[in-house]
This record gives sequence, structure tokens and C-alpha cells, in this order.
Amino acid sequence: MCETCGCNITPGNKDTESGKAAVEVLHSLLHENDHQAAHNRQHFDQHQTLAINLMSSPGSGKTALLEHTIDKLGDQLNIAVIEGDLETENDANRIRDKGAPAVQITTGSACHLDAHMVHDGLHQLELDGVDILFIENVGNLVCPASFDLGHHKNVTLLSSTEGDDKPSKYPVMFRAADLMLITKADLLEVLDDFDTDKATENFRQLAKQDPVLTVSSKKGSGMDEWINWLKSSLTDYREKLAAGKTQQPAIQSDGAAMHSHDHAHHSHGHAHVHSHES
Repeated sequence: MCETCGCNITPGNKDTESGKAAVEVLHSLLHENDHQAAHNRQHFDQHQTLAINLMSSPGSGKTALLEHTIDKLGDQLNIAVIEGDLETENDANRIRDKGAPAVQITTGSACHLDAHMVHDGLHQLELDGVDILFIENVGNLVCPASFDLGHHKNVTLLSSTEGDDKPSKYPVMFRAADLMLITKADLLEVLDDFDTDKATENFRQLAKQDPVLTVSSKKGSGMDEWINWLKSSLTDYREKLAAGKTQQPAIQSDGAAMHSHDHAHHSHGHAHVHSHES
């Protein structure tokens, strides 16, 4: 059971007094989060910065993907990153070493980012001229899908070292995806228990027709398709802005029902923001 943002509203306690109170507090928190998210999105739109939320299990290769993306795209588009981790600035330092500005948000024990944390991070980041802002969420296949950060698109990573049935096991997360990336493709030739076709089929069974790409940050395979998706997404986003519209991610309200009042304590009291620009 998650002790940081809840996940403790269960069939066994939802009808108790404490369970009902937790639900009421949750609804209030989500309302506050959505209000802050709308403010964040307005800020992104004013700068014409496409904000992409990267979600996955821990160790799926999010940071390695960003490093390779900066290498391939950094001379064409300006990229910045907000990094979310429980502790350390390790991932943000890796991004800075690639020459891109990065803000580290250490959440303490909170298992996902929320709009307030991202807002705090934005105070440390200059968005002028930034084309794409990546928000690397805390490694977790449950909670991040339920919180609007003010971003525009969700990308969910599924590593070849995980089961190809993960989309079926974690439908809330994968329903939120605008793109599913099967990562660490270089290991597929030595793994006999991950089938990319089955992973895609499980994704499609969630009524998802969004793209599925298979990439290897280590070997570079599939990266051109990923880069093309990013460029196309940025073009589509800015065309919407020119028409007076914006984009919003597919927030999964059924996942939000699993969270409780502990979220308030951790999102407002224990997140720390660190910024350095290259």
C-alpha cells in the first residue's frame, strides 16, 4: 500500500467514516491540483512549449531515452527537462551533462509528481525559446496517470525487461498514453519472454489506437521514428495554439480514486527543487 499519496481507499474501507472522509479530501486535492495544472498549461502555451510527461516503472530507461533524444535533436530544437525522483540529483545531472537545462524535484517519499511540484520547478526554469519540456515522472505504474501536471501529452514506457502483459495489468497507466514506447529493444534478442506483438495487442485491448514504437537508446534503433513523433507532435500542438486551442492529456480519474489525504502532506511539504542550467 502506498504511504505517500494514498492508494488506501479500498473496497473494505471506502464505506467507513474514515474512508468517506478520505474521498472528500481527495476530491478537494484533485480540484486544487487541476486548478494549478491549468495555470501551468497556460504558462507553457504562452511560451509555445510542448510539455510531455514520461511515465513508466523504475529502470525502464526514461533518462537514457532523454539523453539520446538530446543528442539527436538538440541542434534542431531546444529541450529542457524536469526530473522527478524520490531522492538524489543523479538523473538531472545526466541531462545537464548533455547540455540541456534540468530542474530536479526530489519528492521525499511521494510516488509521483503533481501540478504544484511542477509549478515550483517552473520557477527555476527559463522557458523562453524552449520547444519541448520533458517531465520525467517518478517511476511508478499507478499514480502518475491520475494527476494533471499542466502538460499536453503522456508517453508511457514499457521496457523489454518487463512483462508484455503490463498494459493489461496496469490499464490506468496505459490508457493515459498518447504513445507507448517499448524500450531496451537491444535486449529482445536475448530475452525469450517478451513479445512486442503481444505487448501491442494488450495495449490495443484497452481501446488504444495510439502509436506504439520500439526503441533502443543504447543502439539507436527506432530513435528516428521517436524523433519524428516528437516533431509532428510539436507541429500539431503549435497549430492548435494558432487556432486558439490547446491540448490536454488523458487523465485517468479511476486511478485518482485510489489516492487519499496523505498526498497533501507530501506534495506540499516534502518536495525539493534544484535547478542548474547548461
